[in-house]
Amino acid sequence: MKNKIQNALNEIQRGSSEIIDLNYIEKLIRRFYESGENFFVKAGFDPTAPDLHLGHTVLIQKLATFQKFGGIVQFLIGDFTGMIGDPTGKNETRKILSKEDILKNAKSYENQVFKILDKNKTQVLFNSTWLDKLGTAGLIKLSSNLTVARMLERDDFSKRYASNTPIALSEFMYPLLQGYDSVAMKTNIELGGTDQKFNLLMGRTLQKACKTQAQAVLMMPILEGLDGVQKMSKSLCNYIGIKDDPNDMFGKILSISDKLMWRYFELLSNKSLKEINLMKENVRSKLVHPKKIKENLAIEIIDRFHNEGSGIKAQKEFEKIFIKKDIPTNILTYKLNADIWICQALVDTQLVKSTSQARRDIKANAVSLDKIKVLDDKLNLKIGEYVLQKGKKNFVKIIVKG
Repeated sequence: MKNKIQNALNEIQRGSSEIIDLNYIEKLIRRFYESGENFFVKAGFDPTAPDLHLGHTVLIQKLATFQKFGGIVQFLIGDFTGMIGDPTGKNETRKILSKEDILKNAKSYENQVFKILDKNKTQVLFNSTWLDKLGTAGLIKLSSNLTVARMLERDDFSKRYASNTPIALSEFMYPLLQGYDSVAMKTNIELGGTDQKFNLLMGRTLQKACKTQAQAVLMMPILEGLDGVQKMSKSLCNYIGIKDDPNDMFGKILSISDKLMWRYFELLSNKSLKEINLMKENVRSKLVHPKKIKENLAIEIIDRFHNEGSGIKAQKEFEKIFIKKDIPTNILTYKLNADIWICQALVDTQLVKSTSQARRDIKANAVSLDKIKVLDDKLNLKIGEYVLQKGKKNFVKIIVKG
């Protein structure tokens, strides 16, 4: 029993940045092993965009870990709070989303998370269920648990206040409402990123105020994006979306640095720490090349979010294009008129946005026709079939007809 509990705690602590009240987590796991009693683990997601990326899945992976040891996941869709917008890390007031957009994005989230979570051990909840009923009196009572001074302790709020950047009162309400979610849901453990600490602790504060057991808190680090510096984000264009095409996912994962690869393994892979440490040793001793390890990571992640075997197919396609310098298996076909100008062909096939860009690409030796570099930006294409290429991986087939 002691070993089972310790093994569970080791998996739960893996990759985490900070845990508040680990003793309570141990107590919950012990109770599960002794009596089969489940406990509730919450993570909230404001559906501000329709698709998730690998950065989001760090938390979802950890939720799946808890499911192995008695945790019932409370996957909370912040349909109410999403209309306010989490101010964490923002230097200005966020744009308020419509209810329609929130619900559309929420449905997309539901379809994606069960690629990781066990559906039978997951509750998908919407916080409008209880926050709509809170009412004015309830909101005023709730707000009495926190002072303005405490709110201004938050780094993002204090910076905005000092620079005279507006802070909407609704933003002050966000952490209170997130904390109240934990009260309404009777949450035992809440997960979030390190940037969410203020909001996560609010759940403990309000649970104590309601004379109930305060939730434990587990914070995960923010996953760096492809640049290895800033957090993974669509706005920074350094992300890997879980709905990305397998071939794109493979190329993106191979583009990360060897150092960042190990962080991705720790936070995203299902491999044990023992397996990961063995791989590290094999790379250090030069028994295995880092690229091979990175390929294994890409295959594992692609198979998780696509069909089994998709990772190997993506690997073969990558080798075909970048190693064998061959043409991809599946490329789009366009029908164009005879004597079309090469620059116009590049625009019509959506390889470039403008003919001026096409000229620049041709001068930079970035355009090929049937694998032969195009050197003349005044070239007109005669009747026939061609493979038009821009850069290393952008191919189309064109049929020039009379």
